[in-house]
Amino acid sequence: MIQNTKCECGHLNHVGTVLCEACGKPLYEEAGTEPLEMRYDGVARRSQKANPDVIDKVWNFFSSVKIAIYMIIITLLGSAVGTIYPQENSFLNFDPSTYYEDTYGTLGKIYYLLGLSHTFESWWFIGLLLMIGTSLVVCSLDRVLPLYRALSKQQIRKHLKFILRQKVSYSGDLPHKVASSEAEEQAWVQQAAEQLKKKHYRVHTEGTALLAEKNRFSRWGPYINHIGLIIFLLAILMRSIPGWHMDQHVAFPEGQVVKIPETSYYLKNEKFTLEYYDANEMSEGFRAKDQAVPKIYETNAVLYTCKADCDDPFKQPVLEEVHRQNIIVNEPLEYKGLMAYQFDFKESPMLISVKPTLKDKQTGTAYGSLDLSMTRPQDSYQVGPYTLKVKAYFPDFGLDEKGVPMTKSKDPKMPAFIFSITGPEVAAEGVPYLYFPRQVDKVTFRQDDINGEIGNKLELSVNSMADVQFSEYISYLNIRVDRAMPYIWVGAAISMIGLVMGFYWHHRRIWLRIDDGRLSLGAHTNKNWFGIRQEVAQVLHKSGIEADPKSLETGVVT
Repeated sequence: MIQNTKCECGHLNHVGTVLCEACGKPLYEEAGTEPLEMRYDGVARRSQKANPDVIDKVWNFFSSVKIAIYMIIITLLGSAVGTIYPQENSFLNFDPSTYYEDTYGTLGKIYYLLGLSHTFESWWFIGLLLMIGTSLVVCSLDRVLPLYRALSKQQIRKHLKFILRQKVSYSGDLPHKVASSEAEEQAWVQQAAEQLKKKHYRVHTEGTALLAEKNRFSRWGPYINHIGLIIFLLAILMRSIPGWHMDQHVAFPEGQVVKIPETSYYLKNEKFTLEYYDANEMSEGFRAKDQAVPKIYETNAVLYTCKADCDDPFKQPVLEEVHRQNIIVNEPLEYKGLMAYQFDFKESPMLISVKPTLKDKQTGTAYGSLDLSMTRPQDSYQVGPYTLKVKAYFPDFGLDEKGVPMTKSKDPKMPAFIFSITGPEVAAEGVPYLYFPRQVDKVTFRQDDINGEIGNKLELSVNSMADVQFSEYISYLNIRVDRAMPYIWVGAAISMIGLVMGFYWHHRRIWLRIDDGRLSLGAHTNKNWFGIRQEVAQVLHKSGIEADPKSLETGVVT
């Protein structure tokens, strides 16, 4: 059951209210002359509830500004620690379990074992961000609702104790001619109201009482700032949603189509262009070192989207070209939020595809040729009357300890195919045929000897270098997707608006009342007490009362 505290003015206040929401009378501090605590105008907040239950204790924890500051400090320290050594996502093709120890010694190993090498993706860092966001929400609700209730229920005629215990206050008799009648007192109030309106106050009067207020909107600045920060934090957390954020370095060998991870896009490096500075274009320092310095490195990129068979490793994906652009440093490819930056390159000759011809080794008859890709070979090829089914493919051929064929890597450095050939004068179940596209590998692994009888009858060979496609360079692109970035900017903009509202405008209020010819005036602001003292002194001066601005801050009785 909700209990209430009734003020002498008749207003019912929630338990915990310090100042009456209507007249402003102190409900608990009857004695004393020190200035009133005007935060949230003395309205009760949930975090100040007596005998809190479990939910209230959780609410109190997150509504504490001190706790919020501690969490922000811990997050900042964690962010700082995460920048001591490079994060894992800053590297290409490396083993973090050995890199940090090899590069930075024991401290690097400890850094990796503690999980600090991926600080910003760790559960504890994301948890801290969630807690800060929760604290912002709870802090705002705990304060903004009582503040709104207090400011929307302001009574024009405030209690004398409320007025005289403001930090800026004045109490004194009106000039004799003004205090002669109530009509004169009301006229004096109207005159003061006109002076305050000239200073851009919104003025409300009730008989011989007045309430003047300006820049109330600035009180909402901190909470608008909180809204912006909440949007900002949510946008950062949204980056963990699949497809919302990616920052990876991907290798694109020249002439190959490579799938962009975590997307439906494929990118082909049609051609990589590299140009070095001439010796006469470089400084003496570089010429002395005899160091080649790249002048231009550019990737002619074609972006595709996959329409079918995207994740089937045994089928060629059905691709549709959607964008074509040359990528150079600081001029990335951009398409619907996907960006590809030129990051690095490497000279690495690599076989991409060959177009061998199937011949009868005895007669020299050519039956036809097949396009043999080193990245995604077809399941089978029909060459004249013969069918060649791919039974195994080894991009980097080798033999294990038992002599069983295996591949050392996924890169086509030493490709080898095992076909099953069926056709005229060949067993119906098919005959295995080992094929090395590179001539040096044929000799090294004795291809003809291994193939035996079928090798004496049929031969796969390349007629000219025109049938061989090589990749001379590997282009490394930094692929970025950040769908949360617009929300990050929106949150930052809203936060900045809140900061400007709170810093550059000050909420000022002036209350006054006249009782039997005696003026009581109180004023409050959340910032710049010097300014409001000056304004009150000027209004009093133009209304026939002289008061030293400095004396107003502690109150003066005349």
